[in-house]
Amino acid sequence: MKWCKVAIEGRAVYGILEGDEVVAVEGSPFETYTVTRTRYPFSSVELLVPVVPGNFYAAGVNYRAHFEWARTHHNSSLRMPAEPDIGYRSVNALVPGGASIVIPRDSSGPVEYEGELVAVVGKKAKHLSEDEALRCILGYTLGNDVSERAWQRTDRTLWRAKNTDTFKPMGPVIATELDPMKQHIAIRINGKVVSEYDTASMVFSVQQYISRMTRYLTLYPGDVIWFGTDGATEPALTPGDLVELEDREIGVLRNAVVRES
Repeated sequence: MKWCKVAIEGRAVYGILEGDEVVAVEGSPFETYTVTRTRYPFSSVELLVPVVPGNFYAAGVNYRAHFEWARTHHNSSLRMPAEPDIGYRSVNALVPGGASIVIPRDSSGPVEYEGELVAVVGKKAKHLSEDEALRCILGYTLGNDVSERAWQRTDRTLWRAKNTDTFKPMGPVIATELDPMKQHIAIRINGKVVSEYDTASMVFSVQQYISRMTRYLTLYPGDVIWFGTDGATEPALTPGDLVELEDREIGVLRNAVVRES
């Protein structure tokens, strides 16, 4: 099943994507819902961020090739974590597919993409083993962890580098019943593939992250966890670019890049 959130007649509603149509739903996938008979062409609806999370988590370094590239290309002092490492992002940065990524006027750059798998929590969870971990997940979507690298070197908490408005495109849908460790993600800029990788290359699996997180904190329905990217994240994004993330089971997250006017 593929869940989406769309704007219909001025209100946000959830829908289920069936072929080229969205079937409107009363309620949400996080509570009770009723499938209606109302349908809309998918090409005609305005996509919204599929969920606005109460808690927005992001994996630390989770792919070895990306770690090695960042350490040399950006003179990073990062070290590979010994256990799954979690950071936080701000919901203010979220935008849906179709919205623009806006590079601030005073950004010296480079501004780079990071195409990531995102888990969407569907059930309240605490103290889960690795074998139990995926039971709390509703499904998966895609996220572009846009990063301003000059600010990333100077902002201790990454408050601008990772959380500037529009720096977190997420979508297009939440796909259920897929294996998070068997996904292939491709990133294109202006139609050209610039990076692709398999989630099987994660240093720490989705299950390991969820199990360790729920040892200390409670996950709630609607929370999201972003799982990092692999390899190089170049070329840098420039105004006029169209950046696309694609996973065959989830779809395409597509955003244009502009400079703040």
